Amino acid sequence: MPKRLTRSEVPVEHTWNLDDVFPTKDAWEAELQAVERDIASVTRYEGHLCDGASMLLECVSAQEALLTRLGRVGFFTSLDLSVDGADPVKQEMAGRAAALGAKVEASLSFVRTEILSLPDGTVEKYLREEIGLDSFRRSLEILLAHKPHMLSPDTEVAVASLSEVLDAPYLIYQRSKSADMVFEPVLDGQGNNVEMSFAMYEVAYEKSPDATLRRNAYASFTKGLQTYRNTFGATWGTEVKKHVVMAKLRRYPSAIHMLLHPKEVPFEVYNNLHDVIQAEIAPHMRKYVALRKKVLGLDKTLYCDIEAPLDPEFRPEIGFQDAAKMIIDALSVLGPEYAEVIRSAFTNRWIDRADNVGKSTGAFCGASYGFHPYILTTWGNELRGAFALAHELGHAGHFVLTERNQRPVNATASMFFVEAPSTINELLLADYILSTTTDVRMRRWVLMGLLATYYHNFVRHMLEAELQRRVYKLAEAGQPITATILSRVKGEILQGFWGGAVEIDEGARLTWMRQPHYYMGLYPYTYSAGLTCGTAVAQDFREQGKPAVERWLEALKAGGTRKPLDLMKMAGVDLSKPDPIRKAVAYVGSIVEEVEKTF
Repeated sequence: MPKRLTRSEVPVEHTWNLDDVFPTKDAWEAELQAVERDIASVTRYEGHLCDGASMLLECVSAQEALLTRLGRVGFFTSLDLSVDGADPVKQEMAGRAAALGAKVEASLSFVRTEILSLPDGTVEKYLREEIGLDSFRRSLEILLAHKPHMLSPDTEVAVASLSEVLDAPYLIYQRSKSADMVFEPVLDGQGNNVEMSFAMYEVAYEKSPDATLRRNAYASFTKGLQTYRNTFGATWGTEVKKHVVMAKLRRYPSAIHMLLHPKEVPFEVYNNLHDVIQAEIAPHMRKYVALRKKVLGLDKTLYCDIEAPLDPEFRPEIGFQDAAKMIIDALSVLGPEYAEVIRSAFTNRWIDRADNVGKSTGAFCGASYGFHPYILTTWGNELRGAFALAHELGHAGHFVLTERNQRPVNATASMFFVEAPSTINELLLADYILSTTTDVRMRRWVLMGLLATYYHNFVRHMLEAELQRRVYKLAEAGQPITATILSRVKGEILQGFWGGAVEIDEGARLTWMRQPHYYMGLYPYTYSAGLTCGTAVAQDFREQGKPAVERWLEALKAGGTRKPLDLMKMAGVDLSKPDPIRKAVAYVGSIVEEVEKTF
C-alpha cells in the first residue's frame, strides 16, 4: 500500500508558489504588525464622518486600503494552512491572522455605525458633492440598505469584537477534517490494501468502476464520519443558532432573509431555484440512476453508486500538462486576454495539485486583491479532473478580470453570481471535446461528465441547500440542531428526491458532514444559479458567437458594481423568472435521453 506523502515530500512543481504573496514568513510577520499599527490610519476619522463629504471620502479610502492589506495577511495563512492543516506553526499563524482580523473589524465598526447614524439623505448629499465618492457608491448604497437592521453602536462594536469566536464553528470543522479525521484502509477488487483519505474518497474512490473498492471505501468513509457525527452536529448546530439569534437581533423576518439580504437576492428567486429544480430534475435523475443500476448489474443502488461510471472500462486518463493544453484551447473562445490569464495559472504555479497528509479536501480558488488567484485541487490523472480544474479556473479568470477593471471596494461579485463563471467553463470544455472527437464512447463519456456537473450543482448542492432551508426553519421553531436531527432531515430529503431509486442508508444520511459550504451562509444553492446562468450563456455562445462572448466578458469585468440579477442580465439571462431554470433542467433531460439511447 503506497504511503501518502507529507507536505515536505511533495515535488515543488506540484505545489503553488506562495512567495508571490509573501516571500518569507518574516515578511508576513512584518506586515501583520504593520497592519495592526496602521489601524489608526482609519480610526482617526472616528466621530468626524458628519464633517462633510471629503472627510467621508478620506475615511472610506483609508478603510479600503487597510482592509486590502489585512486581506493579504489572512489570505496567506489560509492558503498555507489548507495544504498542511496539521502543522502547528501554520495553525498558530492562522490564529494570529484571525485575531488581527477581529481586532480590525471591531476597531473599524464605527465606520458602519457612523454612516448609518447620519441623518436621512446625508450620504446621498455627500455623493452629489464629492465626485471621488462615486467609486464607493455601490458599497454605500448596500450599507444604507442595512440601516433598518443596525444595532446600537456599542453592540455593533461588541459583535465585531467577537468575530473570531463567531467564526469558530467553521474553524473547528476544517481543523477536525484536515488534522484529526482518519479512515481505515480498504480492499479493492483485486484484494489489494488501499489507503483511504477524505480527499481520495471524493476524488477517486466514489467514482471508481471497481464496485468492491467503491463500496468498501464508502463503508470506511461512513465509519470515519460516524466518529465525528456528534461533534460536527454540535458545530453546525452552533453555526445555525448564531444566524438565528443574529437575525432576531437585527429584526429580519428569518435567518434566510438575513443571509440573502447582503447578497441582494430576492426571497422568491431563492425559493424558485429550490422548488423548480428539485421538482423537475428528480424524474430525469431517477431515470439515470435506473439506467446505471441496469447497465452495471447492481443488486441495489447505494448512495456511493450514483457517480459510478456507466462505461467502467472507458476511463480516459490525462496527464496534468496535457489537461492544461486542452483547457487553454477550450477556453480560447473567451478571447486572448482570458486565455492569457488561464495560461499564467499553469506556467506560474497558481495551482496546488498534490495529495499530501493534512491537505484540505475538495477544490477551491482563492483570491486577494493585488495578487493572482490560487487554486487548490487533488490531481488524479483523470479527464474528469480536468473539468474540476476548468471550474476553478473560471473563478480565477473572473477574479483577475474584475481586479483589472475595479478597485478593491468593487472587486467582489455577489455570491449568487460567483459560480456562473466557473460552471460555464465546464460546459465550454465539454463542447470543445465533443467538437474534436468522433469516438462514440468518448462522446458518451463527455455527456455523462456533463450529467455529473449537473448532478453536483442541481442535485447534490441543491439538496444541501434544501437541508439548510429546512434546518433554519426548525431552529427558528425552537428545535435544537443535533447530529440526530441533521441525519434524520437529510435522510428525508434524499428519500423524497430519489423516491426509492437509491437506498438511503447511514452513509447517505451523514452527507451533511461532507461539505464546508454550510459555514458559508447560503452558499450551496448558488451553484444552481450559476449553472442555470452558465447553461443559458453557453447556448448563446453556440448560437450568437462573438456578441454573446463580449456580453459575458463585460459581466465578468463588472465585479461588484451591479446587483447579481443585473450582472446576469448583462450576460442575457433573466433569473427573476423561472423560465431559464426550466430550460436548463429540460436540457439535462435531453442529455439523459441521449445517453440512455447509447445503451
